[in-house]
Amino acid sequence: MTEMRNNPSAWAEKWPAPAKLNLMLRITGRRDDGYHLLQTVFQFIDLCDWITFHPVDEDRVGLYNTLPGVAEADDLTVRAAQLLKAETGYARGVRIEVEKNLPMGGGLGGGSSDAATTLVALNHLWGLGLTTERLMQLGVRLGADVPVFVFGQAAWGEGVGEQLQAINVPECWTVVIRPDCHVNTGEIFSDKGLTRDSKSIRIVDFTAGQHQNDCLEVVTRRYGAVKDALGALSEFAEGRLTGTGACVFAQFDSERSARSAYQALAGKWQCYLVRGVNQSPLYARLGAIKHTS
Repeated sequence: MTEMRNNPSAWAEKWPAPAKLNLMLRITGRRDDGYHLLQTVFQFIDLCDWITFHPVDEDRVGLYNTLPGVAEADDLTVRAAQLLKAETGYARGVRIEVEKNLPMGGGLGGGSSDAATTLVALNHLWGLGLTTERLMQLGVRLGADVPVFVFGQAAWGEGVGEQLQAINVPECWTVVIRPDCHVNTGEIFSDKGLTRDSKSIRIVDFTAGQHQNDCLEVVTRRYGAVKDALGALSEFAEGRLTGTGACVFAQFDSERSARSAYQALAGKWQCYLVRGVNQSPLYARLGAIKHTS
């Protein structure tokens, strides 16, 4: 293993942990262990948490700043670093500094993305040499959404969301609203009214316009704030739910139309004006770092 300590600039980098949107979510069945079988489309957006890693000589993983209500040992970045150490026998440690911009519990994948960036960045900084496939295998042990952030490409997902195929979708200007509520994903997936037998579709069906979210009806029935946010978006474009929410989004044909909607909505709602991207900003940064190393 060749550690990157001889390249201080790599350690000084802020590494992006981007948000994702589910552009479609169908529930096609249920496994014997209770996990739901899905079809979904993931795309990244250019809204990111930013993570800095600080080398530590002793065998210790810790945080510079803990998240409210999350114990350090339970933080997904700490768990990801500990998992890498356990898998590779790496002897030294790290302190992790997270600049949190993604809303917690919003369905944008913030914690999973932070974990994936930790796996990818420390694999590079520690010189561990693990393949992307191996990092994805480790990632699924931390959460079902972690593999797609390690994968780093917009993806068609099946299984429980971990079977991924790269897909190119339009990189639209998008307005995201974060309603003032926290959706309990477990409650949504255990709701008796949830559709669990949607017919499987093909990528060509999605690109032709089939982008339903099977969680939408249950979420809007349980959470009035989500329903209201979708109504507000629908005055400008089609409002859609990402994952189980709470965040909702609408895609636009131009930056101008997206910015106009954002400006109209921002006075009442917590909004983000973003751009969809098919390559994760994490890998754009990794490529730039490798180029200068």
